Amino acid sequence: MRTRALIVAVLLLLAGCTAGGGDEDGPVTLRFQSLAWQEESVQANKELVKEWNATHSDVKVDYVQGSWSSVHDQLLTSFEGGEAPDIIHDASDDLADFAHGGYLADLTDLLPARLKSDIPQHSWETTTFGDGVYGVPFLQEPRVLVANATWLKRSGVRIPTPEHPWSWTEFRQITEQLSGDGRYGVAWPLKEPVSATLNLSLSAGGQLFHRGADGKVTVRFEAGDEVVPRTVHDQVDTDHSASPTTLGSGGSDTLPGFFGGRYAMVPLGFSYRQQIVQQAPEGFDWQVLPAPAGADGLAQGVSPQTLSVAEDSPHKREAAAFIDFLLRPKNMVRLALGDWMLPTGTQALADPALHTAKDDWATGTALAEHLRPAPAQSVRGYAEWKDKVATPAFQEYYSGAIGLGELRERLERDGNLVLARYQR
Repeated sequence: MRTRALIVAVLLLLAGCTAGGGDEDGPVTLRFQSLAWQEESVQANKELVKEWNATHSDVKVDYVQGSWSSVHDQLLTSFEGGEAPDIIHDASDDLADFAHGGYLADLTDLLPARLKSDIPQHSWETTTFGDGVYGVPFLQEPRVLVANATWLKRSGVRIPTPEHPWSWTEFRQITEQLSGDGRYGVAWPLKEPVSATLNLSLSAGGQLFHRGADGKVTVRFEAGDEVVPRTVHDQVDTDHSASPTTLGSGGSDTLPGFFGGRYAMVPLGFSYRQQIVQQAPEGFDWQVLPAPAGADGLAQGVSPQTLSVAEDSPHKREAAAFIDFLLRPKNMVRLALGDWMLPTGTQALADPALHTAKDDWATGTALAEHLRPAPAQSVRGYAEWKDKVATPAFQEYYSGAIGLGELRERLERDGNLVLARYQR
């Protein structure tokens, strides 16, 4: 009986050692949590996982479906519970606290030179915290104006191009010219007003967050930061050229009114073209225009989609090798087309499939060189600042409930109190 008990104990010990990741004689199994949600994107991701598994008998990848709506809390729970996926799909503006908290692996020495050199340095800055790199930025999208082409053509207004965009002043004038008889020149979907405002403000020289010599960040709402909020506020409350009812809406919520001829233009992320292609009524003529330019031209902030490796993963090198496979130029193009977004890689971005006139791919691709890290990218405490201070302040300003002075005071005074707690 003692011999049998000893054998059982040894078998149980061996089973515990091999659970989850394979043993030295068996294949390694990696869990890849993807946040792809559009049908084409999910298909592209699953196909690439299948192709990897068909050619790598020693390292198998399991596809795990995640959700953008719950990813932050879900990851935090999985990190603290020791159940995090090996390969993590997220967005760069969600990484700071995870990186500083020790949950993500530093990829500096794990990624091949090919991948490092193919993605521009300004993109790498979105995933660099301190001396480490905690994610690979691979997909990004500019904010653009999606316009009713027939309406604009009939109005006779100048049609902007990436080479000759509208200024913010001209944009305001044109939306007023297009308005009247219950119709509006623009509909701003600002249910989530903070990232849209901050990222577009880069074009006017807005920074909002300023890092001092001591490394600490403070909020200063300066002249460049005022341009975009003032434009939106004045379109809604002074010119009545922007619909007040869409301020609390998401992008998708504005599409029925756009198709119905209520709004001439809607500022949206570039990937919304996929929904427009699917939902636009037959014969509806639409086009993509660049967002307005300011003192710093067409610059705008982005928070690219990222791929990271969990610090607790016992197979970091294998996980990094899978990321390298997933982001080979041809594969990055497939992921970009599936998500209707732009790749960060320079080789992928040059692919002819992303430079077609169809669905205005070429217009978006022309904006890629102007994309910069979002202003809040590396700010610890940004999530709390956004939720508790900035979102309600911007919502009240855009609706006309408070003025510019009150907006500034709340962003700076209340905002700096929040950030200070994270920088002690």
